[in-house]
Amino acid sequence: MKRRQLMQGAAALAAAGAVGAEEGALPQVSAGRLERLVLEDARLGDRPVDVWLPPGYRADRPHAVLYMHDGQMLFDARSTWNRQAWAVDTVAAPLIAEGTLRDFIVVGLHNHAGQRHAEFFPQACWPAVETTAAGQRYLAGHLKRPPLSDAYLHSLVHVLKPRIDARYATDPRSASTFLMGSSMGGLISLYGLCEYPEVFGGAAALSTHWIGLYERNAEIPGALLAYLERKLPAAGSHRLYLDRGTVGLDALYDEAQARVDALLAERGHRPPLTQSRVFEGADHTEQHWARRLALPLRALLARPDAAAA
Repeated sequence: MKRRQLMQGAAALAAAGAVGAEEGALPQVSAGRLERLVLEDARLGDRPVDVWLPPGYRADRPHAVLYMHDGQMLFDARSTWNRQAWAVDTVAAPLIAEGTLRDFIVVGLHNHAGQRHAEFFPQACWPAVETTAAGQRYLAGHLKRPPLSDAYLHSLVHVLKPRIDARYATDPRSASTFLMGSSMGGLISLYGLCEYPEVFGGAAALSTHWIGLYERNAEIPGALLAYLERKLPAAGSHRLYLDRGTVGLDALYDEAQARVDALLAERGHRPPLTQSRVFEGADHTEQHWARRLALPLRALLARPDAAAA
């Protein structure tokens, strides 16, 4: 039974973000509204970008910006490959309305399913992994090509972000600019924070896929940890939220997450700016991420007078 659950989770992770409806169809939201842009990129290929504007969005009031990966999985379960979604609008809108969260918009970059691992795996870690047995299995089974994450982040930071700041009422400063993702999206969120600490004020990484493969291994988590040891921003300078479940693929993250947590503690990263949580019984699915989405949103975007609530 356990192996079957892991294989099902592995299949889900491999297919994550595959489009279940016409790519041109805009997802439906229950609160606020969506607009779609196209991010043009000659190297990576063009991709849809869905921008969520909360109810009451006003062009004369600056908003924080939350950049989220796997954008086609964020809003409408009817349009996703597995009929699950983060339900970002449903979770975020009431928290903004009640004053718990700052005014913010969500920018959801769609992934290219066939190169998702390549776009999201931290490129600076690849030289330490490439020649290992785990690295070779990862390349053959999932990456399919050398990582493209530096190009992905360059496109986000230098092409998309200026366009978002010009088109919408945003506060462009790092203190109002954040990253969030799950699984491989967790890795690219942390990588973006470490590579561009002057651009992003924080990141949330849910069910971070530290192991690369769908089995425990030492080489890939070791390379990621070594990278964090070199590049982690100083304590007190950024907001950081990490979590994992205990079922399916998430059950395989315990050792790696414990090592990351130990590094954070050693470097002085502590609550409330840094949080790491474990959710008993939570699996590697959008449904489970949606259930706890309010927590990372609070960690990144809580109003100062509501942060302790």
